[in-house]
Order: sequence, then structure tokens, then C-alpha cells
Amino acid sequence: MGPLSYYQLYELQHAALSPMRAAADAMKLALRNPFNPFGQTALGKNWSAGLEVFERITRRYGKPSFDLPTTLVSGTRVAVTEKVVWERPFCRLIHFERALERPRKDPKLLIVAPMSGHYATLLRGTVEAMLPRHEVYITDWVDARAVPLSDGHFDLDDYIDYLIEIQHALGGDVHIVAVCQPAVPVLAAVAVMESRGESDLPRTMTLMGGPIDTRVNPTKVNKMAEGKAIDWFREKTIMQVPFPHQGFMREVYPGFLQLSGFMGMNLDRHVSAHKKFFQHLVEGDGDSQTKHTEFYDEYLSVMDLTAEFYLQTVDTVFIRHALPKGEMMHRDLLVDLTAIRNVALLTVEGENDDISGVGQTEAAQHLCINIPADMRAHYMQPKVGHYGVFNGSRFRAEVAPRIADFVLTHNRPRVASEPPLAKIEPEIVAPAEPSAPIESAMPTVSAEPAATKVPAKRPSRKAKAERLDAILLSAPDGVADDLKQISGVGPKLETTLNAIGIFHFWQLAALTAAQLTELDSRLAFKGRAARDKWVGQAATLAGESLAVN
Repeated sequence: MGPLSYYQLYELQHAALSPMRAAADAMKLALRNPFNPFGQTALGKNWSAGLEVFERITRRYGKPSFDLPTTLVSGTRVAVTEKVVWERPFCRLIHFERALERPRKDPKLLIVAPMSGHYATLLRGTVEAMLPRHEVYITDWVDARAVPLSDGHFDLDDYIDYLIEIQHALGGDVHIVAVCQPAVPVLAAVAVMESRGESDLPRTMTLMGGPIDTRVNPTKVNKMAEGKAIDWFREKTIMQVPFPHQGFMREVYPGFLQLSGFMGMNLDRHVSAHKKFFQHLVEGDGDSQTKHTEFYDEYLSVMDLTAEFYLQTVDTVFIRHALPKGEMMHRDLLVDLTAIRNVALLTVEGENDDISGVGQTEAAQHLCINIPADMRAHYMQPKVGHYGVFNGSRFRAEVAPRIADFVLTHNRPRVASEPPLAKIEPEIVAPAEPSAPIESAMPTVSAEPAATKVPAKRPSRKAKAERLDAILLSAPDGVADDLKQISGVGPKLETTLNAIGIFHFWQLAALTAAQLTELDSRLAFKGRAARDKWVGQAATLAGESLAVN
């Protein structure tokens, strides 16, 4: 019998600490008993806090739950139920069904969670932010140590095949969002589908903090991976799942190894956080304790990855840079990003991202050269790191509304693609306007035309022949119209239009072709007004049929 692997030593250590952990938990409960006077002393409080810290740092954290029982839809609180709608050995597709009294035609949003050590529940905040305005689905990847060896292998090619199968299962009216690691396989899957001429293409793809081209602003993680040969990773990081796990004998990249790497990058910060946690326990600061435990309950919950998936991803993405070089293969087919013409592309990055450096995700804009200019956008969120790209207050207030806005803009049946373009410069999303809370910040889809209204003021024929300034107002003429009744206009766009000087339906209904072009140039998403036929919609809402020049 050879020497024990790190995985076996990890399991033995966990087993050896179990009695001490149980004793610490029992002692902590005794000290916190209200009838124990010693527990109320300074020594008792310090002892109790120390026992809880010990128990938490030696605990094995299981998979957390999404715990999203309700959401707010148009001001009404509705129940949410998790339903598995597609399943394979290594993945389940979860649909967050909203118990709506009346059906809504909200866009389908497929969130592809990262398969990089943490569970899909890491994106709980992402799901929560998108639920009010979307039919949300998420890939719930399965811990490799829980998959029996008899269920076969799972590599990067299988991952891409899973994504393509999911697209077929959901149909062609889906908007796909890839968070971090899946940016590469999502982009590859769309390219493969376009190359094959498949019909169930997503309408948009949003890539967030993903390693499309890790040669751009390489981080510590990128440099470490690039500086090693693939054989080094195979020898140092791959281990077999020990007994009694269901995946016994399966070769994996252990989750605890990945977690050790992540914590090692910011060890001082984690040590400091636990020191503060100890102090908050002594002081009885319940709010700070809760924030700490909620974060680390999620952060310390990790899963194993199959060895073949991990090694193929490291080799393809971080060592050979095969995708940006045009050398990536999906089985026997070259992944040709120039084949993508019919799927709109939004890329999102964080200014302080220390895992996927600034520019690595935006690289997709320069590689997918045949996506038309009005079907692409890039946004960099200031003052956030990697996790702030898809979670937290800035995500809810500034990133999520942009994703929803982009989805709504391109939530329409696809038309025949145009001939390939030689080169397209990526469009940059304009800086954020002040954002409202998440419920009001999301764009609204108007299912039915609003009741006919009398226009506040009608333009003269002379005004129609002049520039856009001729119909702009410094303030509403009476009560401003609800511009969100126009399909394609959400709260953020309404705020932008008001800032420009447009408050009424008659102003939009009166736009000439030249004025429409001028208005287009002031908006973040070019071509929206013409595509969504704002002029015609506004004319109907204003209660008159004005000629559209």
C-alpha cells in the first residue's frame, strides 16, 4: 500500500477532529444556557466565542440551499418553487417557477453557474435580482465525489454538449448569462451551434468576469497556471475520491484544494475576518455575526471537479489560450467565433477583479467580429472585484438593470443574418445613471397597449423639420406621460429620456427620421428606437396617427 493522498489525509483529519468538534459544540451550548451564571462573565463569553470559532473552522460545509421562497413581481409578493426540468449525471437544470395569477411573457434567462469549486448557490443573489422580470433557470452542477464511477466521465466537451442540449430543451427564445468560468464554454457552444446552422440559438449571451483571453492583464491565478505544464497539474492536483463517497475511485480535482488556493490569495483578510467574528461573538453583535456566517457558510462550501474537466479546462483556457488563438476544438469541430452572427453579446467586467483581469472578458467583443454593432455592448462596473460583478449592492443597482435592459432590447424573433463584416468595434455602454431599487430599476414589458390618452401638446409642422432640440422640453408640460408603456422602455431608459428632455408620447410620435437618428446617438444602445418602433407606439399611446417620415 502506497502513501496516503492529500484527499485521504484530509478525510482522516476531519474524522479525527469530529469528537473534539462535538465536545466544543456541547460546551458552547452549556456556556450559553441562560441558567449558567459563568457564561455571562467575561471569561465565559471569551470561552464560548473561542469554541464557536473552532467548531466553524473545522466543520465540513454541505451544499447550501437557494432559499428563495418568494419574489416581488409588479409590486406583488409571489411564491417561488424550484423545479428540476432537465437532468444528467453531472448537472440539473432548475427552474424558479413564480406562482403568478396571470401569465406574463417575461424573457427566459438561463444562468450558467461556474463549475470551479463552489456550488451554483453562490449565484443566489444573481437569481434573486433577476427573478422579478424573468423566467429564471440555472445550471446546478453536481459534486463529482457524489457521482458513481459507473456514470462515466465528464470533460469540457461534455460541458459544451450539456449547454447545447439545454438550449434545445428550452427552445430558441432564451437569453444565456455565463458567470466567470462558463464564459468560455458558453461562447464555444454558441459558436458550434451557429456553425452547424442550428435553430435553437439563444437571443443574447451575457459574459460576466470570464477568462476569454487570459493573456490580457493576467492575474496571479493566470500567471500560476501559465507557468506550469499540464503534467504538473495532473501530478500535483488530481486525486481519487476516497471511501465511503458515492464517487469512490473517481479521479477528481478536490474542492478543498481549490478553496485552499482561493483563501491563500487573501489569507490576511480571512484571518482578520475571523478575529473580528470572535470579537463580535464576545460583544454580542448579532448583525455582524450573521453577515460573517452567511458569507462563510457559502464560501466554505465546495465541490470536487472531475479530473478530465479540470485538466482540459486548464490546458485549453489558461495554458494554450486556444479560444482567442482560434485553435479551440470541440471534439472534431473547430470553434469558429466568426460564425456567430445572430446572438447579441454583452460583456461585463469589474474594475478591481483579481481573478479575471480587466479586458479578459471584453476580448470576446474583438473575437466575435461578425456580430452587428447594434447587437453588442460592453460595461465595466467601477469599484467592484470579481464577486461584485454578479452579487452585492452594486450588482443589484447597476449591473442587473443593464443585463435586463440588454435582454429586453433583443427579446424578439431572430431575422436572417447579414453578410459577414470585416471588422466591428465593440460598443461601450454609457456610464450608469442613478439607479433605483432593483424592483423599480428593471425594465418593464408592456403586455397590452395603454388606454388612449389626449396628447398634452401637439407639435407644429415647422418643428418637425428642425433638429431634435425643437421638441425637447426643460420640464414636463403638465403631468409627464408614463414612457414605460412603450415596449422596450424600462425605468432607466425613461430616466435617460427625461434627462434629454422627452416627457410625453407626442414628442416621440412627432420624431422625423433625422430627429430619430439624433436621439439614437444619445442613447447607450444604438438602433433601439427604430427597432422597437417607438414612434408608432407613441402615436398610438398619444391617441393620434402621426405620419412617420
